Amino acid sequence: MNNFLEEFKRRVSQHQIKIAVIGLGYVGLPLAIEFAKKGFLVFGIDLDKDRVKGLKRKISYITDVSNADLRKVIEKNKFLVGTNFSVLDQIDVVFICVPTPLKRKYYPDISFIKEAIKNISGNIKEHTLIILESTTYPGTTEEVILPMLKKKGLKDFYLCFSPERIDPGNKRFTLTNIPKIVAGIDEFSVSLATLVYKTIIDKVIPVSSCRVAEMVKLLENTFRLVNIAMIDELAMMAKKMNIDIWEVIGAAKTKPFGFMPFYPGPGVGGHCIPKDPLYLYWKAKKLGFNSCFIRLASRIINRMPKYIVERLDEILKEKDLSLDKAKILIMGVTYKKDIKDLRKSPVLDIIEILKNKGASVFYHDPLIPYLKFNHINLRSIDLKKTNLAKFDCTVITTDHTNIDYDFLLKNSSLIFDTRNVYKDIKTDKVIRL
Repeated sequence: MNNFLEEFKRRVSQHQIKIAVIGLGYVGLPLAIEFAKKGFLVFGIDLDKDRVKGLKRKISYITDVSNADLRKVIEKNKFLVGTNFSVLDQIDVVFICVPTPLKRKYYPDISFIKEAIKNISGNIKEHTLIILESTTYPGTTEEVILPMLKKKGLKDFYLCFSPERIDPGNKRFTLTNIPKIVAGIDEFSVSLATLVYKTIIDKVIPVSSCRVAEMVKLLENTFRLVNIAMIDELAMMAKKMNIDIWEVIGAAKTKPFGFMPFYPGPGVGGHCIPKDPLYLYWKAKKLGFNSCFIRLASRIINRMPKYIVERLDEILKEKDLSLDKAKILIMGVTYKKDIKDLRKSPVLDIIEILKNKGASVFYHDPLIPYLKFNHINLRSIDLKKTNLAKFDCTVITTDHTNIDYDFLLKNSSLIFDTRNVYKDIKTDKVIRL
């Protein structure tokens, strides 16, 4: 073992190990590109043929990966992409970065992980290091992946879990400076994974077991879900009391200890926060423990789009307008500002609810030129004075930076601001959440 470790260490230091990343989404692609930029030969594997074709044309679909970086590693032959798992017979380290959605409410779907393991086990060579980064429930690595690999007759392999912590679009905290949690089925696996990660990440933190590492990510996102749900509920409560919740939060965060500000909004989107805590809820329930906090928080978060429409209905009635006859402009449809990502965006639910209530709905989003989902088929309108004058109300649902909010305020008749964009503006034109 010591001889293997020393040889592995030497090959890592000389960038001689070969790496495969399975799943080239918002986690896998930045990871693959970062290793390739450091000089490692990286094979990217994804079953989405359109994705693979785009990458081969040197076009990135991920905000955190520039076309320039992608082009550079491809032209240096450091990043190869395809759909074939047969390349794994020459690979030293395999990262699994596949989706982990929900089958139905409160029920996890790890079928993508299982499929990846089937493909890996039929192709890898001895002494391969396998690292799962996909978010999952505690016990997955040891109870599902390890038995699957052993069942295939594999003996000499190393297995780790390391939760992804990427925050898409965050320029301050990136893949390389966010500390990396690592755990493995044995200390040797952890040693190998730590060596690999340290080539691209500033700080690597080993923990005692895969279960601990799996729970770390779920704790992080459950913490956020519960606190966002709490502030959403307090925002609804404050409205009943005629209290400005934004002023309350601003004053509360002046306390230098014991308080962390969270902000209300139209709901929570993205792949992680709406889904990850429910993996923990499901696992706990299997063990006979009912998590009241997670279930309640999920319910509150899921209700926010409906609440936004209810508030909008009240606002319009105060202006002697009817929702079913109103023309509404939705400002921003992505789940997060400055990110070209519609995954689980609560704004899509808001649009659908408004449509079902008979409102005429339009939208503007500089990152999303058109919307096509369910029975909705819309194109982003231009922000022109003549266009804005047509709407009974403009609803700010995603506060993209690249919007002229002064122009919007000047030319809109009424604005419902769910993101506190106009926090310093005192006018009857703007009603805040």
